[in-house]
Amino acid sequence: MEHVQLLRDVDILVGLPEDRLQKLAAIGAVQRFSGAEIIFKENTTSDELYIILNGMVEILVDPALLDRSSRKGHHLKTIATLRRGESFGEIALVDQGLRSASAMAAQANTELLVIPADEFNALCREDCELERTVMRNIAADLAFKLRQADMMVREQILWGRK
Repeated sequence: MEHVQLLRDVDILVGLPEDRLQKLAAIGAVQRFSGAEIIFKENTTSDELYIILNGMVEILVDPALLDRSSRKGHHLKTIATLRRGESFGEIALVDQGLRSASAMAAQANTELLVIPADEFNALCREDCELERTVMRNIAADLAFKLRQADMMVREQILWGRK
């Protein structure tokens, strides 16, 4: 329950009253990671939402998955750096498809609140208002990310940048 204060500021939880934040905190488990430790890999199954309680997480993609010719000496590319109070893996709450990127703890002592999708869904069956608020916020967050990605693609097309 000590994490409820931080959960108030998480974008996908905005608008939830304290009692519902407490319910979410209760179904989550804290996991600790050292620096440069993989949290999950791209193209693996997804069934958890992550909220950063402390530290920093990098979201990474493998360019070789798109271009087989770049296999030699390829490196993962950081597409986002997330900090305390931010969430990732939220698509697992909507569907249990494959992860679209990898996540890595970028700092020692990174702490995450991990919320399993099945427990979240069970909580939503009991509390429709919680489900409506979180899903609306996830939709807004994903729309924002989609617009950012669209702008990046347009920039690459117009200016030939990579």
